[in-house]
Amino acid sequence: MTPSRSTRRSDRVHGLDTLRALAVTLVVLHHYTLFVSNDDDTFGWVGRIGWAGVDLFFALSGYLIGNQIFAALASKEGLSLKHFYARRLLRTLPNFWVVLAIYFLWPAFGEDAPLLPLWRYLSFTQNIGLEPGTGFSHSWSLAIEEQFYLLLPALAMLGAALRARISVAWIVIGAVVIGGMLLRAWLWSAHVDAHKYGIYFYYKLIYYSSLCRLDELVAGVALALLKNRHPQTWAALTRHGRVWLLAGLAVTALAFWRFLDDHYGFAPTVFGYPLLGLGFGLMILAALSDHSGLRELRIPGAASLALWSYAIYLSHRGVSALGAQVLSTLGYGPQTKVAIVALLALSVLAGWLLYRLVETPFMRLRERYVPSNLARPMFSRAPR
Repeated sequence: MTPSRSTRRSDRVHGLDTLRALAVTLVVLHHYTLFVSNDDDTFGWVGRIGWAGVDLFFALSGYLIGNQIFAALASKEGLSLKHFYARRLLRTLPNFWVVLAIYFLWPAFGEDAPLLPLWRYLSFTQNIGLEPGTGFSHSWSLAIEEQFYLLLPALAMLGAALRARISVAWIVIGAVVIGGMLLRAWLWSAHVDAHKYGIYFYYKLIYYSSLCRLDELVAGVALALLKNRHPQTWAALTRHGRVWLLAGLAVTALAFWRFLDDHYGFAPTVFGYPLLGLGFGLMILAALSDHSGLRELRIPGAASLALWSYAIYLSHRGVSALGAQVLSTLGYGPQTKVAIVALLALSVLAGWLLYRLVETPFMRLRERYVPSNLARPMFSRAPR
């Protein structure tokens, strides 16, 4: 027996859907200004800072995946690595493989940009030393998330097997944040500062790097750890939702301002990403807290965008590039209102199609055969 759709819907936190919809919207608008219109002013400062939507995705993934892992470890059944990996792969691989095949079989979909060797994408190592201008470059964030999915549950189970104190987990989280700042500081000083091609090395060695971009992921993991291992503290914190929402908005605004003022400078490079992690973490905490105004916020269309966000993220650049070519022949340049509305709508439509035709069937398979991360799933396959 599997849980009913109505049950699953009632368990949804609308605030998290809102944040996920915000994340994909920011990314799509940023990529439009960067790769379609080639004009930073197309959507104003929102388009320029839209890359931070990826960081919001990271923070959400850190919390959601961390919560699944820690909750399973605390249960009587325990966490099954086999089940966890199977569920993750069924969730992420089908969409990715379909879009990856399109990139390799249809060069125009990838704006005729050079692609890495296929094995780099299949092994999720494409972000390592990634050069700007590479085809399907926005999959760098998926590579980092897949690496995170691989390592976090294994490390958590190792800690549980060794009976490590919870303080060790907090020390590791702190070490990741401090280590990331030190690494970015060294890389910036050695390869970005006063270098003729400093921005190129910024992206190749810092922005796309796994070790440099863990701040938001561990911010989400920290929230999951609080919820599952410090329930009294969590209960006390979640009684003050409005405080965390205001604090999250203030910290995020500060991080945005610093990046908009000097994106490639030393201070934003070293301190900006943990500041984003803190801001987004506080907003996620607000989304999970009572009386925050965000937890039950229902924006029309946000839940659907959240549901289709992964598919939209993978496909939007390719369909926008193709659509822009067609519209240009009709006399509508990428900066015209007609093109903007049409291409954004096309991005959502393509994501919805990918979700319906590819993601949904595999999610049904996951529900049927791997319904839980638990070593002994709470739902079993119904007899025929």
